[in-house]
Formats: sequence, structure tokens, C-alpha cells
Amino acid sequence: MDALKLLALDEEDLGVVSAHVQDAVFKVAGTAYDARRRQFTLVVNRFVWEKAEGKRRSFERRRAVLLFKCVSAVRSLGFDRTDMEAVLDLLALRFDVKGEGPEGTIELVLAGEASIALDVECIEVQFADTGGAWETAFKPRHPEGA
Repeated sequence: MDALKLLALDEEDLGVVSAHVQDAVFKVAGTAYDARRRQFTLVVNRFVWEKAEGKRRSFERRRAVLLFKCVSAVRSLGFDRTDMEAVLDLLALRFDVKGEGPEGTIELVLAGEASIALDVECIEVQFADTGGAWETAFKPRHPEGA
């Protein structure tokens, strides 16, 4: 499959991006907030769910970048931001609208009850695969009903 490039401008779009980054892993060092440009960048190794159907012995991961625009503040919970080598597991992207919108908070839900919260003026997220795929023998597993 060719490299994915997606743009999210509303909650429905954000749900599509969230599905593609479910179980992505990243190091704290792969996060950056540019307050002047009001952008938060996240470099991840995403699991390629679109090729994971059926009984396979190998799966794929790809390097990808998420760029969140119109970000006014960033908060984190449940991990040490100074430990640049810490590896985190991204489970989902959620949006909590503030008032009538379009402003709100995009939550990056992480494993271990951790999270990153981005206060945004509106949803504007760019997602792009940035490199080739590599093989992995491990497929992320989720408990039934999760």
C-alpha cells in the first residue's frame, strides 16, 4: 500500500486518523511543541492495521508524523516528559468540544492511563507516513470489549 496522507478538520476526520494511529509507539523525544507557530508534532511508528487482516505471521509498522495546528497549550499526565527515551503507546485521539466549538481539547490517549492534552482553536491535524514499512512479528492485542 502507498504511504497514507490524511487531513482532519472535524471530529469524524479525527476518528479516521485515530484508527490509523491506534497502537502507534513513540519516544518522548519524538514530541515537540512550537508555541510560536502553535503546532504540536508527534513522530510515531504506527502499526499498519489496514494490512493486518487474517491469520498472518508477519505484520508491518511505518514511520509517520502527526502535526496538530492551532494549539494554544499542551499538558501531559502519567509519564515523565524529561525521560526522552521513554516509549509510549498511543491508543486513540479524542476531541472534547468547548462550548459551541470549534475550540476544544484533543486528547492523545496513551497506555497506562497517561495522556497528552492539546487545547486547540479548531481541529486541524495532518497525518503522513514518512518512510517505508518494516516487518514485525507482533500484532497489538486488546482485551475483549475494549
